[in-house]
Amino acid sequence: MIVYASRTGNVSFVVSKLNLPNIEINEGLQLGTPFLLFTYTDGLGDIPSQVARFMEQNNSFCRGIIVSGNSNFGHHVFGMAGDKLAAEYGIPLVCKLDLRGYPQDYEKIVQFYHQQVKEVV
Repeated sequence: MIVYASRTGNVSFVVSKLNLPNIEINEGLQLGTPFLLFTYTDGLGDIPSQVARFMEQNNSFCRGIIVSGNSNFGHHVFGMAGDKLAAEYGIPLVCKLDLRGYPQDYEKIVQFYHQQVKEVV
């Protein structure tokens, strides 16, 4: 499953193109199955607060992180929410997308999903 948070619509757009099971993060969401986390980067490299709270409760089931960012804010903060989450929980950073990314990014995500998440479920 893809578990995601989207503020501007870029993440939800990409999720709609992946054709994979998905659920948007809402307050109190708890999972007991493997998933990929797909988040945006808040501010200048911050983890969105709802994503931070979700991961505090569910990180043991997360198999990889996908992050969307905007490279116009500078490479030093581009997709940094993904970098921070990967480091904090020891989870692989699968892909950083600039805004909505590109079809090759989508292929990479789907391939990782089928190797690391779907087979485990």
